[in-house]
Amino acid sequence: MTQRLFLLRHGEVTSHRGDVPVTEEGLQTAVEVGRRLAGRADGPIRVISGETRRTRDTAAAVARGARGAGAEVLEDGVAFALRNPDLYLAGVRVDMVSSEAAFAAQVPGLTEADVAKVSFFSEWLTAPDRVGWWVRHPEPPGDDAAAVADRIRTFAASLADREDDTAFTVAVTHSPVLRACAVEVTGGDIGEPRWLAGLEAEVSADRSVRLQLLPEAP
Repeated sequence: MTQRLFLLRHGEVTSHRGDVPVTEEGLQTAVEVGRRLAGRADGPIRVISGETRRTRDTAAAVARGARGAGAEVLEDGVAFALRNPDLYLAGVRVDMVSSEAAFAAQVPGLTEADVAKVSFFSEWLTAPDRVGWWVRHPEPPGDDAAAVADRIRTFAASLADREDDTAFTVAVTHSPVLRACAVEVTGGDIGEPRWLAGLEAEVSADRSVRLQLLPEAP
């Protein structure tokens, strides 16, 4: 059985400062996407997300829309593979955040001044397009774009192991994950994807994965 995986960016947020919720407009868009996806599925739809509030909010709204359109929906919680890139600071895995204070808060005993001394993180904070800067960076302190794309490809391939009748998975993730995967598809950085835009993967029974960009939100 061929598995289909839709990798979507979360819905609209007002900023990325902290674990912020999706806006009401963003939730409504996610509901509409869920309704449209219900029309493309031949059977049950599995909905998963990253661990942040914005991905979980979006996934719940997609599931609500698909269910309202008559689809059978399995809300299957958080998938670890959908997290943002793993970066390391002073021996601690840190999230991609937007201030020295937010980085320091993740590492016990570290100060903002300590963060500023680490070239990667000081340059990250001043880059006009931080995610694009990370995508192009040859040696980040942790995952580079190729590592994230490999992670997602391996995760997608594992869907071939499923023996139930759920061959349609919607996975809500983040911009860095999608941009890393898009480099593999297009050969270059596509820039920030629109809210709820992303990629589709077709996973064959032999675990081969074919990725393609979605021209617009599904």
